Amino acid sequence: MKTRFIILLVISFCFGFQSHSQGLNESGILVIGQFDRPDERYAVEVTLTELFSSQGLNAMPSLNILKQGSDPLILASDTLQKILQSKNIKTYLVVNVRGYDRRFKPSEIEVSLEEILGRTSIYHIYREEATSVSLEFTFFRDNNVVFRDILRCGNISDRDSVLKRIQKKLPKRMSRKWSKN
Repeated sequence: MKTRFIILLVISFCFGFQSHSQGLNESGILVIGQFDRPDERYAVEVTLTELFSSQGLNAMPSLNILKQGSDPLILASDTLQKILQSKNIKTYLVVNVRGYDRRFKPSEIEVSLEEILGRTSIYHIYREEATSVSLEFTFFRDNNVVFRDILRCGNISDRDSVLKRIQKKLPKRMSRKWSKN
């Protein structure tokens, strides 16, 4: 089932299916940004939600579910997951900063949704001395990791330049790299 989901995700990104296509459009994606600063979390979640929506996929930022300052672990509770399933949200995407100015590989450690939501981020989306930032994307379905990827954004000078790099590079990455998994 997990492999089938990934294949459908990849196919829809590759061919740019619109809302009339079958598969992923029948379920939605909850985008969860793991950032200490609320403005960074909001900016990343909204940017990714817009990118998914432009691909014809139903996506929602976690900030539409959580109150500002509330614990993201609430998203792993059975009660909230049932509510989200009633809204057709079955996939969770957790985005965080993996590091700066180096090449990183996606983590291979198996973690549950609850474990990853319990982590705190010590990184900001932009750091003054950094020339690149690597973001890790972890997809969960049924509380298990189904796919991970790293997007490296180089030649950055501020938070807005990071967001512009994400908007430019991620659609290409979705069709190129995510289509192979």
